Amino acid sequence: MPSNSALVDELRWKKFSVLNDGFVCLVDVMGDDSSIVQAARVSYGEGTKKVSDDRTLIRYLLRHRHTTPFEMAEIKLLVRVPMDCWRQWIRHRMANVNEYSTRYSVAIDSAQSTPAESWRTQAELNRQGSGLPLPTETGEQLTAEERHLHDESRRIYETRLAAGVAREQARKDLPLATYTEAYWKIDIHNLLHFLALRMDPHAQEEIRLYATTIGQQIVRPLFPVIWEAFEDYRMGGSSLSRIEQGVIRRLMSNAATSGKAPPYGNEDFMAVQDSTWLDLTRCRERDECRDKLIDLGLLRRE
Repeated sequence: MPSNSALVDELRWKKFSVLNDGFVCLVDVMGDDSSIVQAARVSYGEGTKKVSDDRTLIRYLLRHRHTTPFEMAEIKLLVRVPMDCWRQWIRHRMANVNEYSTRYSVAIDSAQSTPAESWRTQAELNRQGSGLPLPTETGEQLTAEERHLHDESRRIYETRLAAGVAREQARKDLPLATYTEAYWKIDIHNLLHFLALRMDPHAQEEIRLYATTIGQQIVRPLFPVIWEAFEDYRMGGSSLSRIEQGVIRRLMSNAATSGKAPPYGNEDFMAVQDSTWLDLTRCRERDECRDKLIDLGLLRRE
């Protein structure tokens, strides 16, 4: 593996493609795995290294949510992203941002296009999520209409500019699919929070692609020990609430009495559900608890 400085030089300004014309690339980085260790040990001196090596300490800090040391390293990225996706991105406020201005400059002549097979239905149970893919025939029609809309919107925009309309006014009817660019600087603690939310399967697919690219192509090689712990404890881990622990205890108690072995059925789960869920026809908390127990092998998927 190249040294950290050589790795940074190799990654800097390398554009990793996302969607049809988006990208992320590293501009600069301050620190590495050792920066987090250094920041953590300043509290109690170097002597503790005898009982806790760097990897063990980083894993302890992340596991127990000691976040301050992770604020001591930063990454600066240049990203090209559709405006609708950028709206979700910019909600993560703990970052420094400088975005391309369509008041000063002509809007980027590119918009996110949707392949015919990528159109999705609205999720039935999640008001803000997607469901299954639409039929290809429907998708082809939608993609053709999308292309026409983008071309027409751009034509009108450029006609306004040619007529002398101010850029700040000419831009107002550009579609949200129009790409924007921004410098985005963020510390590792807040970056991991962004990645945990936006790499999650429940996140919108488009921003999930950006987050996954940032994580896999940039963060993982630059901060390998942090990334390993992040995958183990954040992406691959699961927490249990007090209520969920109570469900498990009652489930196991009933199983011990009946002699049943896991995985148990949904009727067993419903029999030990929390009392606050009993009168609810739909309950996301109950559904999430059920999914966790299925992942743990305690329930069957039915």
